[in-house]
Amino acid sequence: MGKISMKARIEVIEKQKAQYKKASKKEKGLILTNICESTGYSRDRAARLLGMVKKEKATKTNKNEKRGRKIEYTKELVETLEKLWVLLDFSCGKRLKVGIPPMIEALERHEEMIFYNEIKQKLLKISASSIDRLLKPSKLDLAFKGVSNTKPGSLLKKDIPIRLGTEWDDAIPGYVEIDLVAHCGDSAHGEFVSTLDVTDICTGWTETRAVINKAQRHVFTALMHIESDMPFKYLGIDSDNGSEFINAHLYKYCKTNNICFTRGRPNKSNDNCYVEQKNWSVVRRNIGYYRYEGQVAVDALNSYYNNLRLYTNFFLPQAKLISKERIGSKVKKKYDAPKTPYQRTLENENISKNVKDQLTAIYLSLKPMAIKREMIKQLEILANIALPYASLKLKKEKVLTSTSSCDIVK
Repeated sequence: MGKISMKARIEVIEKQKAQYKKASKKEKGLILTNICESTGYSRDRAARLLGMVKKEKATKTNKNEKRGRKIEYTKELVETLEKLWVLLDFSCGKRLKVGIPPMIEALERHEEMIFYNEIKQKLLKISASSIDRLLKPSKLDLAFKGVSNTKPGSLLKKDIPIRLGTEWDDAIPGYVEIDLVAHCGDSAHGEFVSTLDVTDICTGWTETRAVINKAQRHVFTALMHIESDMPFKYLGIDSDNGSEFINAHLYKYCKTNNICFTRGRPNKSNDNCYVEQKNWSVVRRNIGYYRYEGQVAVDALNSYYNNLRLYTNFFLPQAKLISKERIGSKVKKKYDAPKTPYQRTLENENISKNVKDQLTAIYLSLKPMAIKREMIKQLEILANIALPYASLKLKKEKVLTSTSSCDIVK
């Protein structure tokens, strides 16, 4: 069969369309066979062309209409979502999806925000992947890393057993991991402020307290202060090998009060994985990597932490690792549904009803927007007393001394 022009093919298809639509299954087969022989089309191609409806030309009214799915999430919804994202400490989509409903409820309860009904319903139904997609342009990349300040304490290592981060399956509320976060900027020289971070293994409840330096007495005093703020007493304490923890004072206290005292392996930060992740998500993400020195900085940090503990433990959902399986070169991790430490505490059978009632009363009285505003004010105070990074200071001095072609306004 010789070649047939495109125009002729279109004419053949158009003539057979009406007959093809009315034909039976057997008749359609015969029509397809004839068309394929005359045009050279495959049966699939011919069937598609015969079933196609000719589209009308776009008129002036629909010419500018966009193709595809209509936009469901408007600019107003994205702006509201960003506000909730900031209130929930820049959480990921999975944690944000769980945290949005109680946050909206708390904001409406105290009349701190008003939500339009249509936007509110969409926010309550939005998926985690849509949250991540909508917030992608607003996310910032925080790449700065701090300096390790752990100095080993070797006197009592034989008396304090090692416990790995994977051995906490039997933990109940009261078993905690502790660590110090140094606010030294990018230089570990001299005396600087540190933050004691205490994280409960079972519930994820986290408390922080600033100390003027790493002396044993300051760290121990902060540890006792944190215990009075937590909803449960210490049953077990797990630390790294720093001399601020591995000392006779803390060892004697744990032995006298029947508290299980354990430690991780040297240079194995994952042995204290629960508190290590809070060092970043609670301390570093809020305080940053600036250098702080002196009692004024300690008081300002502790004032900020008094609000941060309420905000973190009552409003920020956290996902806990359930299982981890290695498949070849990849590790498959499975997490539970994100919950706040407050919710995990209420669900735990080892916590008394009296403690749960006290926590519920505190939760109902909290105004998340007011707490966040107060935290922002306190961060401004901290920014004024923070010392710049040594490398940044040198860079500034270099720029100032080398600039001669312009006037610098101080």
